[in-house]
Amino acid sequence: MVLPYLMGAAAGVAVTALGAAGLAWRARVHGRDAQQAQRFEQQEALAQAEARVFAAQSQAAHEHAALAAQIDSLHADLAQRKCVNEAMEVALGAERAHSAEARQRAERIAAESARLRQLSATFERWHEQMISLMAQNHDMHQKNQELSSIVSHVLIVSLNASIEAARAGAAGRGFSIVAGEVRALATRSQELSKSYRDSLNRNDLVTAATFQDIQAGGKMIAASLASVESLTRQLHAQLEAARAGVHA
Repeated sequence: MVLPYLMGAAAGVAVTALGAAGLAWRARVHGRDAQQAQRFEQQEALAQAEARVFAAQSQAAHEHAALAAQIDSLHADLAQRKCVNEAMEVALGAERAHSAEARQRAERIAAESARLRQLSATFERWHEQMISLMAQNHDMHQKNQELSSIVSHVLIVSLNASIEAARAGAAGRGFSIVAGEVRALATRSQELSKSYRDSLNRNDLVTAATFQDIQAGGKMIAASLASVESLTRQLHAQLEAARAGVHA
């Protein structure tokens, strides 16, 4: 009776021990599986972190390249703007020099215009003087004609006196001498009047030629003055346009 009981107890103990051993083995196996799962999760998390780091590095490199391209573009734009500004400075300098030259030309033309105005006024004065001189010549012609008429009349009177003195004979001899002297003076006066008339005629020719020359010169000066004033207005317009362009 005791032996079977002992055997049964021993078997129960063995079964219990085997159960305990199985549980321990399962526990160890489960522990290794949990560690492996944990290591796998860690590796997966590390791979994901590395992928994120690589993506971030790639994006940073792309952004760096884009930024470098933008910087290069900005440098090129700045260089181009610098070239444009230098060209504009050169152009403005040339325009200022051209404006200064045009201003000097305008001043010289204005001075020439003032000189031409003075010369035109001088020609106008000469023109008036020549008109007055021609009027005086005409008046002198009239007076010389009157003098010539008087001399002719005196000559006729002296001839008549000589004839009457000859008729009177010895009594009219003295009167005949006086009549002869009067006739001689009248003849000389007539010659002087003719010479004076010839001089007046020559003076008329010279005066008329001079008058025509003065008229032609006055017209030429008036045309030159109009041309100079037109050039002056054009230069002033160019200067105003250049000044407006510089300020713009």
